[in-house]
Amino acid sequence: MLVACTSTDKVGSKQNAKSDTEEQVAGKKGSSSFAIPYEKYTLDNGLKVILHQDKSDPIVAIATIFHVGSSSEELGKTGFAHFFEHMAFNNSENVPLGANRKMIGELGGTRNGGTWNDGTIYYEVVPKDAFEKLLWIDSDRMGYMINTVTKDALEREKQVVKNEKRQRVDNRPYGHTGGVISSHLYPKNHPYNWPVIGSLEDLQNASLEDVKEFYAKYYGPNNATLVIAGDIDIDETKRLVKKWFGEIKKGQPVEKLEPRPVTLEKTISLSHEDNFAKLPELRLVFPTVEEYHKDSYALDALGEILSRGKRAPLYKVIVEDKKLAPNVSAYNSSREIAGEFTIRVRANAGVDLDDVKKAIEEALQKFEKEGFSDKDLQRIKVRQETQFYNSISSVLNKAFNLATYNEYAGSPDYLQKDIAAIKAVTKDDILAAYDKYIKNRHYVMTSFVPKGQIELAVEGAKDAGVVEEEIVQGAEEEIVLSDTEDFPRTPSSFPRTEPPLGEAPLLTAPTVWQDELTNGLKVLGIEHNELPLVQFSLDIDGGHYLDQPEKSGVAYILAELMMEGTKNKTAEELEDAIGLLGADIYISAGDESMTISANTLSRNYKQTLALVEEMLLEPRFDEAEFERIKKRLLTYLKQREGDAQSVASVVSRKLLYGEDHILAIPVSGTAETVSGITLDDVKDFYYKYLSPSVAAFHIVGDVKQSKVLDSLTSLERSWEAKDVAWPSYETKAVDNDPKLYFIDIPNAKQSVLAAGQLTFPGGHEDYNNLVYANNRLGSGSSARLFQLLRIQKGYTYGAYSYVSRRKAMSSFRAQTSVRANVTKESLELLINEIERYKDSFTEEDLETTKNIILKRQTLEFETLGNMLGILSNISSYDLPLNYLQQEQDELTGLTLADFKQTIEKYMNPKKMDYLIVGDAKTQLKRLEELGMGKPIVLDIHGNVLTQE
Repeated sequence: MLVACTSTDKVGSKQNAKSDTEEQVAGKKGSSSFAIPYEKYTLDNGLKVILHQDKSDPIVAIATIFHVGSSSEELGKTGFAHFFEHMAFNNSENVPLGANRKMIGELGGTRNGGTWNDGTIYYEVVPKDAFEKLLWIDSDRMGYMINTVTKDALEREKQVVKNEKRQRVDNRPYGHTGGVISSHLYPKNHPYNWPVIGSLEDLQNASLEDVKEFYAKYYGPNNATLVIAGDIDIDETKRLVKKWFGEIKKGQPVEKLEPRPVTLEKTISLSHEDNFAKLPELRLVFPTVEEYHKDSYALDALGEILSRGKRAPLYKVIVEDKKLAPNVSAYNSSREIAGEFTIRVRANAGVDLDDVKKAIEEALQKFEKEGFSDKDLQRIKVRQETQFYNSISSVLNKAFNLATYNEYAGSPDYLQKDIAAIKAVTKDDILAAYDKYIKNRHYVMTSFVPKGQIELAVEGAKDAGVVEEEIVQGAEEEIVLSDTEDFPRTPSSFPRTEPPLGEAPLLTAPTVWQDELTNGLKVLGIEHNELPLVQFSLDIDGGHYLDQPEKSGVAYILAELMMEGTKNKTAEELEDAIGLLGADIYISAGDESMTISANTLSRNYKQTLALVEEMLLEPRFDEAEFERIKKRLLTYLKQREGDAQSVASVVSRKLLYGEDHILAIPVSGTAETVSGITLDDVKDFYYKYLSPSVAAFHIVGDVKQSKVLDSLTSLERSWEAKDVAWPSYETKAVDNDPKLYFIDIPNAKQSVLAAGQLTFPGGHEDYNNLVYANNRLGSGSSARLFQLLRIQKGYTYGAYSYVSRRKAMSSFRAQTSVRANVTKESLELLINEIERYKDSFTEEDLETTKNIILKRQTLEFETLGNMLGILSNISSYDLPLNYLQQEQDELTGLTLADFKQTIEKYMNPKKMDYLIVGDAKTQLKRLEELGMGKPIVLDIHGNVLTQE
């Protein structure tokens, strides 16, 4: 992972001098000076420790930030920080090989990490009984890892990182854009000149001595912040932290990087013919300032003013007036030592980027002439409050905030100053920032165009010189790591062996209430008043399933169109009304439903619901907006054709369900079906199928049941019920004749492998059993597919299997993206692993599965989003209010024979079809060696091609 999953908008560099003495800060809910209560102290070895107690759920989160990222590297030795993020999950002196990835999941927890320019973060959430085990794992990673990094381990992980680069950069449309920009925006000696993942050449050339030297310099406890948040006892936690982390030796002093903003002496225009892009994209990137600089806040606001919303000048000119693109974005990204302001336009097919550039210039001139209103700025600021509360809605998010502010702003409570700085931004500040950093300033401009369409690039652009990897069969040596390798052991004052589990946590499920209105609308809710937030959703059965197959995409367009104004409000006026409440309202269509979802401050709940009601009952059905949305959808469908994973996802549906089933077609339709849709088709769908009789209203947060029911009286009175009938479709028969399909993506650096079979309707009694049975096969990094294809073989960045639940017909699927030159070998391993799964599934697997699922339920009730999902499950599948407890009881009673029976029925490789999306020139012929016959070659839409 390349970007840290922090929930703060600010990650920066202003270090405030702080003493190592203990400090405590508390906050008051609902006040303008809300703070996250914490206690901070520093160990003798320099490790900064922050504790936050939150007993709302029996879970604990740990976040550790090391102040080392790609900016700590040097040219010729890039990618080391990201590489160490990987290595730190593999092995350490006292934690067995692979246990980090496997054990945390098996304890019912979640874990991950991330690297960015300025730092590396590791984070986990576990049930509280596993807290000390987590301290054992994390402390061993911090202080006792480097001795386990052997030459074989180094070479083995290089392959994994290469796979990540192929998946995230080389095999993705526009994947090389970031690297091109950074290498030209920043001079060669600047720490931001190279991408976080580094170069494959540097990585391949890295020696064991190189990486150990880098580790010794940056990974000491004195260069880190450890945050522990959740259901903890403060005094006991301090004792355990001292026990596990106190002996780790202090590292070398690390000098703080000073801000190094850059200036350009001229505008640089670059182009690249992208092998995977289907649409031309233009980016203009201006150098700006570092994080927490006063101007960075004004630049953040400027990005929103220029591009967000119907009134934004970039949107007005590029999207509405000239119709060059479906959308446009502008944003500031300030980091620890420098920043950049980006304007990005992914244009419609065939659009000349010279025209886009001229339109950007016209939009900026419009901004200079017309400026913006006080209301525009107010809308930005009021949204900050909602965003803040959302950013601390879980113990993990709180840990992120505390760690980030401490490490980059010098204090965990810098949040207060950050919010104050955001609120203090004035119109004059924004205009001054525009004049200083954007107006008549030089920038780096990239024109990324589809292969063979270089004429669409901005005139005069120079080739960016992107170096693409050549896939050579058998180029990589396969390395198998042993878990019995010997290495030096670091002395310790006590045995650093695995500690026992603590007392099992007692989970108290929140109370679910339900009601039904006279028009048939079901209402379900959970009152949760930890934060002044409310989230609600209106789920209406039907969605894409009610589309006419030849007009697929109608439900999708309707959902989009309902966001574009009401009978009494233009799209701009509706957007203003939502923004001034600090609310978010989204409407989306899925395979079998349409959903209106909202997130708002509890004090604005009624006003937000009133807007939702207006959007639902009084859609505007504007012809111009319909045409714009339709064109935007067609552009999106074209863009999707260049992404191998998207192609695999779309075609897999067709292979699974059979081309005559509605679910064989994506929710968004196809270019052919969308082209034929009219506004009358959309209106007809709306009047026929949106009814309270097939809908449910779900609400969670800081609002009482009585207030909710009172707020729904208008909707109860105004929304009349109607009969809605679902069409019937025949599903494709499941047989014992597996077929192998292939789609050619020329020069693909990876191959996407997908397998699947249909199972049963979503409400079937075997659904939970299949989810449970899949756990040890493909549900996460501790499961067999991931362990085999990534950990053992190094062929992929990840491999998973899952149950895709649909009311009409669900499916079991497995998917991975592998290095192109091991396509055949990976598919063979995938099939064999599924084939042997039933016979190799043991009593130990059974108990592990039960333990994971039962313990993971401690995480089910923490966030409003999680609770909303529980309510949706209840209404969608007619489950009892206490269904989670019932499922616990059922799971506890399942036997090994029950699991084996489920595996045999629904996870049978002889009943699956297999799809490969990759480079036919190098891989197609090799697949014939599998003994599955000659692969059936399809186009990117799933149509059979005639083979010579």
